[in-house]
Amino acid sequence: MRLRLPPRPALRPPSFSGRLHDARTATSVGRWLGVALAVCFVTGVISHCLQHPPGWLIDELPSRPLWGYRVSQGLHVASGIAAIPLLLAKLWTVYPRLFLWPPLRSVRHALERLSIALLVAAVVFELFSGLLNTVQWYPWPFSFVPVHFAVAWLVVGALLLHIAVKLPDIQAHWGRRSPGTLKLPAEDEPDRRSLLAWIAVAVGAVTVTTVGQSFTPLKTLDLLAPRHPDHGPQRLPVNKTAAAAGVTSVGADWRLTVVGPRPYALTLDELRAMPQFEVELPIACVEGWSKTAHWTGVRVRDLMERAGAGPDARVRVESLERGGAYRVMEMGRGYARDPLTLLALRLNGQVLSADHGYPARIIAPNRPGVWQTKWVSRLEAL
Repeated sequence: MRLRLPPRPALRPPSFSGRLHDARTATSVGRWLGVALAVCFVTGVISHCLQHPPGWLIDELPSRPLWGYRVSQGLHVASGIAAIPLLLAKLWTVYPRLFLWPPLRSVRHALERLSIALLVAAVVFELFSGLLNTVQWYPWPFSFVPVHFAVAWLVVGALLLHIAVKLPDIQAHWGRRSPGTLKLPAEDEPDRRSLLAWIAVAVGAVTVTTVGQSFTPLKTLDLLAPRHPDHGPQRLPVNKTAAAAGVTSVGADWRLTVVGPRPYALTLDELRAMPQFEVELPIACVEGWSKTAHWTGVRVRDLMERAGAGPDARVRVESLERGGAYRVMEMGRGYARDPLTLLALRLNGQVLSADHGYPARIIAPNRPGVWQTKWVSRLEAL
């Protein structure tokens, strides 16, 4: 007996007939995505200026508010992560237009396609490279920071070009009562509201489960972030351990060298004998995590005044770290003179652990964690 197979269905080109792939839905999602990208860009520029300031800006950087970098960098990472589900939703609403034929119908249409190609490529690179940076994984041959910063400007340019080209469509579909808004059938309108609600839920979920690494009231929900603010030596995270920095041990012969018109050197016991100050300051890293801690140590301005440095002097700080882009750091006069800027010797009432910079480290307000130099060996007035 011969078995008959069911007839094979004919292959047909995809049909994009879903009513939610419309300009109104795309505009609604685009508004949210635009806000997230704007916050991410502005806070990213702030972060870059604090992390890699041009020479003329070093002395102008403010040390107040002391929590400034913590907030701006926390918003930068949170808005970048929130933008990922928004970008995916936005692409879902507009992807049928990628298959329209002919691909180029006019000069305006060609500019629109160019703006979309540049914008999508740049935003995808920015968001996913930034996400990999939060876990310190760099599977590319270029330096992350300068490329990430340069592509951010490309995103802004492509976005402005896209808005300029699509402005008539955006205006026509901006609000519910806009004259060009597509009128969905009554039975389809709940689908749009449901779609937007689920997009909001997805954004809220990724935000709530990651933002606790910087917004510590939500740290118990910090399930997806690569750092937890309480996990690490002395209940404070670290990005680079002493072993990774090549600082395997600090002998009893360690000295802090302070260079100025009246140079001198101090042993650790002599540092501890100087007036000690206690401050509550956050440490905030570019990867997005931050936490406030209790620090005890000697004020940097007292050390520099003892060396004869003037009130306008910058300070160059050198680490025992064997290499790396942040082994040597320059601190502008605003930070150097701030009474909260310490050469810290203790953390949360305990002697600094090796991973937190024993025997001494810098802690200053409103400053990226990469410039809170650990394993300090030398201070020099400039």
